[in-house]
Amino acid sequence: MEQQLDNRNRGFTLVELLMVLGVVAVLAGALLAVLSTSGARSRQTACLDNLKQLAAACQMYCADNNDRFALNLPQNAGVRAEGLWVAGNIANPFEATNTALVRKGLLYPYLNSETALHCPSDTSHVDGHPRVRSYSMNGWFGSRYMEQAMAHSAYRTFVKNTELASVGPRELWIIADEHESTIDDGFFLVTMNDSRPFANFPAARHDLGFALAFGDGHVETCRLKDPETRLRLQSGGEISPGNLDWNRLKQITTVPWNR
Repeated sequence: MEQQLDNRNRGFTLVELLMVLGVVAVLAGALLAVLSTSGARSRQTACLDNLKQLAAACQMYCADNNDRFALNLPQNAGVRAEGLWVAGNIANPFEATNTALVRKGLLYPYLNSETALHCPSDTSHVDGHPRVRSYSMNGWFGSRYMEQAMAHSAYRTFVKNTELASVGPRELWIIADEHESTIDDGFFLVTMNDSRPFANFPAARHDLGFALAFGDGHVETCRLKDPETRLRLQSGGEISPGNLDWNRLKQITTVPWNR
C-alpha cells in the first residue's frame, strides 16, 4: 500500500518536465507565427483600403473639376505644394512628419484623414517620428510633364478622366505604395525607355509585394519577382533594363499614342 501511495504522489521527472516545456515552446512559436501572419494580412488589407479611398478621391476630384485629375508634378517643376494632389516632400525631414502639410493637398478634402496616406506596414521614421505618407501618384497622370520635360512623346499622359477611359482605366495604375528609400514628392517616375530604370522604387512591405490602385478604382498587390530588385532595395545601385519587375510595371503605367 505504501509503495502505491509513493507512486501516485511521485512528481515529474526532469526529462518529463523538459519534454513538456519543449512542447509548450513549439506551440508558443506556432501561435506567434500565426499571429504575425494574421497581423501582416490585416495591415495589407488596411493598405488596400487606403488605396481604394485614394482612387475614389481621384474620381471625386475629377467630378468637381471639369473631369481633370488633381495636378501631379515633381517638386522641381516650380509649383507650390498646396497646388498639387498631395503636399510635402518625404525626403525632407521636416515635411516627412508634418501632418498639417498633408492636409493642404488637393485630394485631402475628399479623404479627410491623414491615415489614408500612410501604409500601416510602413515603419520608417524620421527623427523618431513616423512618416506621414507612403503613397505616390503615377507620373503619367495629372499633368503633361512626362511628355514635355521628359521628352517621352511616344507615350500618353492623362490629364482628364475621359482620356483614361479611352484606353481602359482597369489596365493602368494611378496610386502606388512607394519604397521608403525613394519616396520624396508625390510624383512616382516610371521611365518608358532604358535611361533610368526604377527612378522610384515600389515598396516591398507586403510579403515582398506592393499595393496599387488602378484607374477604375480596383486595387491589387503585386509581388516583386526579380531577385535583382530585392537585392537593390537592400544595397542600392542601378537596376538593369531587363529587370522583370520594372518591365511589368511599365506595362501598367501608360500606353503608346499609336495604341
